[in-house]
Amino acid sequence: MFLAQSIRYDESARRQELTEEIVQIQRDARCIRRAMWLMAILAALVVLGLGYGVILVDNFPNNVPQFILNIFSVLTVSWLICILAFAGLGMVYRRKLDRRREECRQIVTRLLESRLGKAAAMPSQDAGTIVSAGRMRATS
Repeated sequence: MFLAQSIRYDESARRQELTEEIVQIQRDARCIRRAMWLMAILAALVVLGLGYGVILVDNFPNNVPQFILNIFSVLTVSWLICILAFAGLGMVYRRKLDRRREECRQIVTRLLESRLGKAAAMPSQDAGTIVSAGRMRATS
């Protein structure tokens, strides 16, 4: 949220493009997550249907036509493959989003440096000291 608010102070054209790209990637990732959940629910329903047949139908494999069993099997495997494909695509979108957010961080850093000047370097800690609440204390 801070990053989204901070980047608004930049007036470059790249900021607008970056904002639009981030919104689009987030929308696509949300769509992929919904599709993945739908596939998971459908696969679970097929497994429940097969479970129903195994538990409640007498002589299950022999009373059900082989065609029906094949359909259930093919649907379950295809939905599981879809879930894996959607998960992979979700990771791709996540990487894209991370790259765009890093670009936003760089823009905000440049913006802050141009308005406030270069940030002071952080003091390095010696091996025997720990900085805590503004005070230094020695460790033993």
